[in-house]
Amino acid sequence: MRRRGMSLLVLSGLLSAPLTLLPHQAAAADTLVSVGKPAAASSIEASGFEPARGVDANTGTRWASAEGIDPQWMRIDLGSSHTVSRVKLNWEAAYARTYKIQTSMDGTNWTDVYSTGTGDGAIDDLTVSGTGRYVRMHGTARGTTYGYSLWEFEVYGSPASGGDTTAPTAPASLRSTGSNATSASLAWNAATDNVGVTGYNVYRGGTLVGTSTGLSYTDTGLTASTSYSYTVKARDAAGNLSAASNTLSVTTPGAGSGPAVPFGSHSIPYASGMLKPSGSQATHDQKVIDYYNNWKSAFVRQNCGNGWYQVISPDADHPYVAEAQGYGMVIAATMAGADPDAKKIFDGLVKWKIDHPSAINPDLLAAEQDVNCRSVNGGDGATDGDMDVAYGLLLADRQWGSSGTYNYKALALKHIAAIKKDELNPSTNLLKLGDWSSAGDQYYYITRTSDWMVDHFRAFRKATGDAAWDTIRTAHQNQITNLQNTYAPNTGLLPDFVVDTNSTPKPAPGQVLEDPSDGKYWWNACRTPWRIADDAVTSGDAKSLAAARKMNSWIKAKTGGDPNKIAIGYGLDGSQLSAGSDPAFFAPFALAAMTDSGSQAWLDALWNKMLATPIQTDSYFAASIQLQVMITATGNHWVP
Repeated sequence: MRRRGMSLLVLSGLLSAPLTLLPHQAAAADTLVSVGKPAAASSIEASGFEPARGVDANTGTRWASAEGIDPQWMRIDLGSSHTVSRVKLNWEAAYARTYKIQTSMDGTNWTDVYSTGTGDGAIDDLTVSGTGRYVRMHGTARGTTYGYSLWEFEVYGSPASGGDTTAPTAPASLRSTGSNATSASLAWNAATDNVGVTGYNVYRGGTLVGTSTGLSYTDTGLTASTSYSYTVKARDAAGNLSAASNTLSVTTPGAGSGPAVPFGSHSIPYASGMLKPSGSQATHDQKVIDYYNNWKSAFVRQNCGNGWYQVISPDADHPYVAEAQGYGMVIAATMAGADPDAKKIFDGLVKWKIDHPSAINPDLLAAEQDVNCRSVNGGDGATDGDMDVAYGLLLADRQWGSSGTYNYKALALKHIAAIKKDELNPSTNLLKLGDWSSAGDQYYYITRTSDWMVDHFRAFRKATGDAAWDTIRTAHQNQITNLQNTYAPNTGLLPDFVVDTNSTPKPAPGQVLEDPSDGKYWWNACRTPWRIADDAVTSGDAKSLAAARKMNSWIKAKTGGDPNKIAIGYGLDGSQLSAGSDPAFFAPFALAAMTDSGSQAWLDALWNKMLATPIQTDSYFAASIQLQVMITATGNHWVP
């Protein structure tokens, strides 16, 4: 079944001699040489549709261009001169009506070797005859109103004589780092090569199922209670493949088992260049587990019976608030593997969510409950809690699958749809304060910066396939940049609340919801370095990195590198609001520090400050923030 697509793959590879191409005519069998090779493109529509997706041997992923713009291209670099016998374009629904196959030896001077003005999508299997390093698909007219999109761009052939013919060594110690009913996570040790290893091919039962440029891979779409056999081969830029690694047998657990990403497995790496605290990874992971156990003892309860679990909130207006339950769901799903009761706790929190629906949209969670576990104050929803609830459900679906007591994926999709319907302002694409705010009220064009969870937007986009979440993510990232540049050029700090989002967004001029400091870096915005950096370290997104680094540069200079000098609250100009020290304010800056290669000593100081600070058993807010910061700082945060 073909679906709407995004972009056309143009290989960065170009051939030295003209190629003769016959559309829809397959060549004789030859070796696929383009898998995992470096690829570039004229544009991408969104994160998750990079050109590498078109050369990963996975027809479930694709490269997609920006929509509505001609021309577009994608190119593949074969790494060295190759004899090429075949090119295969597997189009997604967004295909090229008019396109060329072009070749070049230097990536600058191009020669047309094939062109058509009657492309009809589907699969173009083209016989070619030529030798060279680069091949490019250059689309000049779209076949749809969208963009260009390829599931796969394949080049077949063999290295030309005189090139690199030495294969890498075989990857060693192929091992499992976790599995659930539908996926298996693998890791291996690096191979070596006389020129350099460019990536790894992963085989299931002898069939290529994916590629990786790192030392790990997660194979998805598996069947519960089934045994699978895996091997991995290294490849170099010339297309040489190593011998196979050791054979690994993985048996998926029964439906509802898990976890797929156990805490401490580090099977989903961060973006390149991100720092972590100095010292032993195992020691740091244990520090997180120790803090989690203290957090669990202080705040996780089973009150009022009915099979419920709750996270109590002694420092909030009510014993139970949606924000705390959202924190609890994200934490429980992440700590699976370290806590054998993680799934039981998570399911109890899910039951609480189901049994306490918002009075406005029953697919959301009512924001506040009293000591008798009854929803109060109108029973409406709060955006911050709902964002984490939906995200936690996606984590759970990845960890344990959705065929157990609760269909986590179905619940997540309903929750995400409800957020979009009733907690998003459709005219600004910015989050509202809750589902209780509607057009015409005084709060409709107010938003809270601590709700801007950029990595959550990415997860929602992936889970739903709804491109609106890319638009929503971009709107929030643009506002982060705008607020930093306009109102905090020296500090990068964000205000608790932003008003006038329908015209000229600006910090709240005073109390608009909670406090006279609503327009300052106070008890809501203190979480923004954490939320922004969570996306920066996992996605490597340029906007998130820039925003986090701006905050980091200021606070490091402000305190002279001493985390004990981080105060409670600041004006956007950096003026201190209150004395004292609190994890809600100092811990999040550790994640901003992770994004700056020159901040290792500063990160270590912040990490040690967290370790030296006893858990505040009377503050779910501070303790929950520090715990989640520690999870990210140790490389244990991941985006489903």
